[in-house]
Amino acid sequence: MNYILDKKGNRSMSASVSPENPPFPGLDQFRKRSYLNLETYRKNGQAVPTPVWFVQDGGLLYVRTFASSGKVKRVRNNSRVRVVPCDYRGKPRGEWVEGQAQLVDEPEAERINQLLKKKYGLVKAFFDRLGSSQWVTLMVKV
Repeated sequence: MNYILDKKGNRSMSASVSPENPPFPGLDQFRKRSYLNLETYRKNGQAVPTPVWFVQDGGLLYVRTFASSGKVKRVRNNSRVRVVPCDYRGKPRGEWVEGQAQLVDEPEAERINQLLKKKYGLVKAFFDRLGSSQWVTLMVKV
């Protein structure tokens, strides 16, 4: 039996979901991965890849980062991105996928932060204490 989880975690049966027909094509490679390489673009078009923690929620990928980070500045100038699952050093572990990134509002950002806490646990809590209080969340739609 196959199930799809909605945003509240409720399960529903789906006869059309299978390994050959995943619910979100192109995103299956991100399941059970800890890092994705987020490639953003400078104003001159030069690509800047950055390995980051992420969470997948439905058909979207989310990244939480410092508000003053370069990737946030680049996304504000150009929403075009590419993503690929990777190791902690950024070495690709799948196929690059084109997408569009945008900042999310505060209620959504807090919901995503809770999902990240669940995924990364104490390690995330440790890094949260080291970092800035000025966080933003990027949503990537592929």
